[in-house]
Amino acid sequence: MPRSIYTTLKAPAFGLILASFFILGTAFTPAWAENQAKTLVKDAAEKKKLLGKHMLSLQWISWEKFGSATVTEKNGLLTIKGEQRSKSKDPDWLTIDGVITEVASGQFKFKGKIETRVSHINEGKPCLREGEMNFAIKGKRKYWRLKEMDNPCDHVTDYVDIYFK
Repeated sequence: MPRSIYTTLKAPAFGLILASFFILGTAFTPAWAENQAKTLVKDAAEKKKLLGKHMLSLQWISWEKFGSATVTEKNGLLTIKGEQRSKSKDPDWLTIDGVITEVASGQFKFKGKIETRVSHINEGKPCLREGEMNFAIKGKRKYWRLKEMDNPCDHVTDYVDIYFK
């Protein structure tokens, strides 16, 4: 009869491993949030505009079917998480996940990950941007656009937009 991991490790050791897994799993902090205690807010009205659910888009995916991104606040730290996905058989996507480190009039600084996958860009492979990035409003536009528009994986320009509510 094969021995299970439970009988190999014995009950107390297995319980300790299992407890450690659950404790570590719930206490995990993404790398981009580690040294960020609070978001620096230089403009309270801009912060208010940012909080909540927004439409999210990458022009290569669709101008008609938007994704969504949600900005939340916990203990003074703003976080953003969202995605846009195409309906195709081999879907294209955009994901955003990270913290907002600073909010100022017409702009905010973001630290985290933005991943895109578009079938005709970068041979259809995912492209990851990671680190500090900036979003800003230009003119009378009703959205914040990622300022680092050059795709790091191919010779194209990406318009990653987060729309006002």
